[in-house]
Order: sequence, then C-alpha cells, then structure tokens
Amino acid sequence: MATMTAAQRREQARADYDAFLRNCPTNQLLGRLSDKWVSLVVAALSTGPLRYSDLGRKIAGVSPKMLTQTLRTLERDGIISRTVTPSVPVRVDYALTPLGTGLAGLLTAVKTWAETHFDEVHEARERYDAENPA
Repeated sequence: MATMTAAQRREQARADYDAFLRNCPTNQLLGRLSDKWVSLVVAALSTGPLRYSDLGRKIAGVSPKMLTQTLRTLERDGIISRTVTPSVPVRVDYALTPLGTGLAGLLTAVKTWAETHFDEVHEARERYDAENPA
C-alpha cells in the first residue's frame, strides 16, 4: 500500500466528510450555523461592519450573554472579525470575513424566505392543527 502525503491525507479527510454522521465535524458545524442567533448576526453584518451595541439593537430579543457567545463562536470559526479601536470608550467593530461573506448570502436568503413565506407557513399550520386535533 502506498504511503500518502499529508496533503493527500487532508484531501481524503475532506472527501470523507458526511454531515449525516453525528460525529462528523461537518455535522457539528451545520448545527452551529443553523442556530437562529448565528443566522441573524451574519445577516445583520452582511450590510457592513457594526458595533456590539448596534447588533444588540438590530437583533430584537437577543440577550447580551447570547450575543457575546454568538460573536465569540463566529470569530473562533473565522466567520467574523473583531476590530478593537483604542479610544475612550474602546470601540469594537464586528465584520464578516471572506468566509463569512460566502455564508451570508445563504443565511440572508433563508431569512428572506422566512419573511416572504411566513403567511403560507402559518396557514399550513392552521390547516394541520384543524385536521389533527391534539
């Protein structure tokens, strides 16, 4: 059996990714990206950099703790960047990275789909509930 180079092993690992398998790292990443707060933060930043307080105002219902956790996770994953400008008070801006910009199109499309089709989903729920009483 031929020995594989490190680059060949990495390429083989990428080919073996299967998000349907629970232990696959892509399954875990998909779980993170499907989080409501992740979707809303990425969609909010798709129009340009924002400060923490601007994000908190734009995303109704997000607690400061959840916003902080979401931003840290996205920064760790390379989806957003955090820029600190020394001033009084310190200014912190968040922006999408090139990786995040690629994701933003997809998540913004899902957000737009939800906004556009909510009435249809609501009607379907009412029909289902009428036909399937609890």
